[in-house]
Amino acid sequence: MLNDTLIRSLKPADKPKKYADGGGLFLYVPLTGKKLWRMAYRYNKKSKLLSFGEYPLISLKTARERRDEAKKLLAEGIDPGKHKKAVRAAKLAEEANSFGSIAREWHETQTIGNTPEHKRRVMYYMEKYLFPTLGKTPISHIEASDILAIVKPLEVESVSAAHRALQICGMIFRYGVATGKTKHNIVADLRGSLRTKRPIHRVGLTDRRKIGQLLLKLDDFQGHFQIQCALRLMPLFFVRAAELRYAEWPEFDFDDRLWRIPDQRMKMRLPHLVPLADQAMTILTALKEYTGNGKLLFPSSWRDGKPIGSATMLTAIRHMGYTKQDLCVHGFRTMASTLLNELGYNRDWIER
Repeated sequence: MLNDTLIRSLKPADKPKKYADGGGLFLYVPLTGKKLWRMAYRYNKKSKLLSFGEYPLISLKTARERRDEAKKLLAEGIDPGKHKKAVRAAKLAEEANSFGSIAREWHETQTIGNTPEHKRRVMYYMEKYLFPTLGKTPISHIEASDILAIVKPLEVESVSAAHRALQICGMIFRYGVATGKTKHNIVADLRGSLRTKRPIHRVGLTDRRKIGQLLLKLDDFQGHFQIQCALRLMPLFFVRAAELRYAEWPEFDFDDRLWRIPDQRMKMRLPHLVPLADQAMTILTALKEYTGNGKLLFPSSWRDGKPIGSATMLTAIRHMGYTKQDLCVHGFRTMASTLLNELGYNRDWIER
């Protein structure tokens, strides 16, 4: 029989060699010098081999245990080689049907139209809140209580984060049902289990005199030229900050004086047309001299191929003296909606 001292001392010979341990178990040492565990056995009158792995990763004790397990299977009329393949196949199937695997498949195939920033945020939620507990669990084995145990404690930190994590779970489970990986979207059973989110008030200026002062400050802003242009365009476009930050030059038609935002960049997934006023044309013409050789209107100065960061414009607004109680970037939309409604424009036009 073998022992660890003998095994460690074995060197490759001029031809492959076998060192028996008993019960069909032996150590196979090829010319490369590796030490591989094998077991010879017979099943249905045929000679077969079973591999257990490489020493010392698989110890002598472990190899003997696996030999004994194989012998028990043989005694029950089961081919240990086929049993090993079946166990491996079942494990691969389980991994393929795990929540983490399906979540990543959903993220890769079903968020193609979303902005890179949106996709990054979704992956952040999955990796931070969902994968540590549910990642390796087969999706069909997950109960509604398992999900509630994750999202309910998040309410203490942020009700919004709890709802967002639950929403992402729901989309993953709907995808799992659609692809036949699970039979029921258990997230639907959790409706009403979280506290209602408080509506977010996007603070903006509504007093006309203060708006006039803001526009003057934007004209006088001495920060980076790209940021200066972005801030001056916000009250002319009324778009979301992300829609402006990811704007690309090919989307702008200077002849028709239109900015055509593709549907995949819009929150409602519908293409959007933004007319270009005289003031906007002036700003864009100056900006094109600055960034027109690239794809993005507002490329980041330190991240190749990426736009300016989400907090860049907000930081500039704070430098101009506006606090979070006065104005946020989304507040430009609040400002536009309030004033246009006061001026008597058609509400449907404003919402569009």
